[in-house]
Amino acid sequence: MADHQAVNAPFEHRPLPPEECGGEDGWYTWNMVDRTRFNTSVLGEMRVRKEGQHCRLRMFPERRHTNLVDNIHGAVTLGLIDIALFAAMHINGSGEAGPSVTVELSTQFVGGGDPARPLDAVSEIVRETGRMLFLRGFATQPREDGGEDIIASYSGIVRKMRSRG
Repeated sequence: MADHQAVNAPFEHRPLPPEECGGEDGWYTWNMVDRTRFNTSVLGEMRVRKEGQHCRLRMFPERRHTNLVDNIHGAVTLGLIDIALFAAMHINGSGEAGPSVTVELSTQFVGGGDPARPLDAVSEIVRETGRMLFLRGFATQPREDGGEDIIASYSGIVRKMRSRG
């Protein structure tokens, strides 16, 4: 795993014990240190895990994340996807997630999200250059049978930047 976390990183990234993650290994926290910032304030507690060439970012929907038909609101899914681009940059890329910016994000919704299940954004890096990161992925929800329901597919471009100072 790439270790780009500086001493004053804007996010918390520490290992979680399996007993806090339903017995699953490999999860880390992925939350803003300043809990009043968008990521944690709006989406709540998140965790991240490297899965081969993929990065899985997970959130836990609550009623506040639903729309009028009791599905996960599309804006919540988009927010998770956007954050997932930066998690993938940190976990599998060489960029500094904090100061970088989203240049483009294309999303296709293919199903409604169930607020009773975790929502994951599973991203992979398609190509990385010195200043750009090209990614693609799926927003999914785990099923009891071990499979996943796809909620959306996406692709995005991130402009890598360096911290000021």
